[in-house]
Amino acid sequence: MEEAQEKKLEIRNEVSRILGSLTKDTLAARTSEIEDRLFDFANFLEAKIALLYVSAEREVATGAILQRCFEAKKIVVLPAFKKDKKEMRVMKVDRIDTDLKPGPRGVPEPDPNRCKIVPLECIDIAIIPGVAFDEKGGRVGSGLGYYDRFMPLLPITTRKVALSLECQIFPQLPMESHDKHVDIIITEKRIIYKI
Repeated sequence: MEEAQEKKLEIRNEVSRILGSLTKDTLAARTSEIEDRLFDFANFLEAKIALLYVSAEREVATGAILQRCFEAKKIVVLPAFKKDKKEMRVMKVDRIDTDLKPGPRGVPEPDPNRCKIVPLECIDIAIIPGVAFDEKGGRVGSGLGYYDRFMPLLPITTRKVALSLECQIFPQLPMESHDKHVDIIITEKRIIYKI
C-alpha cells in the first residue's frame, strides 16, 4: 500500500511538471478540443442531468464546459464536500457567479443556502475529475478519496466519464482495492472506452 501511495505521488508530481511545461495557448487549445469532443459525445448530448466539477490544479479546466451546459439548458450538478466526514453530496447549480462559495478543498462548491441536493439516481452522466488515467479506466485523483467513496453510490446506468489531456494518460497506474475506475475517458485526441 505504501509503495502504491508513493507511486501515485510521483505520478501527481510528474503531471504537474508536464502541465507546467505547456504554454497557456497550448493548454487552452487542447482543453477546447476536449470540450468539443464532450459536446459531440452521444451519452453527454442525451444527458439531461450532468454531474460536473469545478476544476482544481492538474485537472482539465471546466469553466467553459459549465457555461456551455447552462446555455444548452442542461441541469448542472456539482459536488459539495464534507471534509469532517470525508464525503460529498451533489447539488443543483443554476448560476456559477451566485451559487458557489469557497469549499474546504480550496475549490468553489455549491452554497447549501442557495442550492438543493439532487438524488444520485437522477444523475444521467457523471464527469469525474482526476490527475492521471490509464486506458483501463484507472484513475489517480487528488489523494483524498472523495470520488473513490462516491462513485460506487451512483446507479450502475450512470456513465462515469473522465476528461484528460493525452499527456495525463499513463500505460498503467498503481491501483489499490479501494480505487475506482471510470467507464470512458475523453482526451483532445480520442475517446477511450474501458477495456
